[in-house]
Amino acid sequence: MSGQSAAPPAFNGITPVQQMVASCSGAIVTSLFVTPLDVVKIRLQAQKNPFPKGKCFVYCNGLMDHICVCENGNSKAWYKAPGHFSGTLDAFVKIIRHEGMAALWSGLPPTLVMAVPATVIYFTCYDQLCAALRVRMGDRAQEAPLLAGAIARVGSATVISPLELIRTKLQSQKQSYGELTQLIRSAVEAEGWRSLWRGLGPTLLRDVPFSAMYWYNYERTKSFLCERYDSREPTFTITFISGAVSGSIASIVTLPFDVVKTRRQVELGELQAKNLSGQASSSTFSVMRRIVAQDGFPGLFAGIFPRLIKVAPACAIMISSYEFGKAFFRKHNQEKILGKQKSLT
Repeated sequence: MSGQSAAPPAFNGITPVQQMVASCSGAIVTSLFVTPLDVVKIRLQAQKNPFPKGKCFVYCNGLMDHICVCENGNSKAWYKAPGHFSGTLDAFVKIIRHEGMAALWSGLPPTLVMAVPATVIYFTCYDQLCAALRVRMGDRAQEAPLLAGAIARVGSATVISPLELIRTKLQSQKQSYGELTQLIRSAVEAEGWRSLWRGLGPTLLRDVPFSAMYWYNYERTKSFLCERYDSREPTFTITFISGAVSGSIASIVTLPFDVVKTRRQVELGELQAKNLSGQASSSTFSVMRRIVAQDGFPGLFAGIFPRLIKVAPACAIMISSYEFGKAFFRKHNQEKILGKQKSLT
């Protein structure tokens, strides 16, 4: 009896803390694999169109998109490093040769401070919600991932949004924490608490549908592949393929919102860098109308291949690493229980 009271695994053979560790490990592995692709992309962009002072660009570490503001007078910033590249492969080779391997992960540590906690919240909440919803939804249990994915994304995005705003201001204006606190207090007094979540709307418009579709398609694809290959438990290959397929489908469907969100993010980041009100920026749907007017309907699907190249591997690496971590803890817990049972007999 005493062995049973010592915090048994609470969900599907593992505890919430173990889920958090698995998602944290997956987040770090994903960022290490995906970040070099975005670093090279940004270096190529900066070579073609040098970033002026106060200009914003989007940096992705495979987990989250972050707004980076070109720092005033900082000619030694990683994205301004000298170098002439003829293409992506040439950029990889020359960066490693002249700047060292570590240069491929430039700018990564500051973004992980928020991206890892956001990923831990998101994946752990999804698993807990999905398990609870499957019990309550009965015959419609297969739709639980759709709802759990959407709710989990709303929660994690809402928690992280004010922190991203604070990070952008710290980076752009080089303020002390005391000055930043005063600035935030003034913004809240002038515009209310909602000002801390400025820009959340476009993020949710893209991320919530993406998350709902991703998890629904992931669970269905995983079940299909397990049945097809007569596998009782999903293998690393099955989870990797399921993550890549579901991530690709979700990224294509939500691409128009990604195009709008990226443009809105950059606009809002530059306004924040200049300490201006974000309300001057266009709304999500007015940006969408402007894109259609300028570039036609295909403009909403601009950059589909670069997005797929980034999203598909990121989703595949993250979910397969996460599932591998959960399988490791599940096996560890089972062995621990069996060991206790043997010691009692």
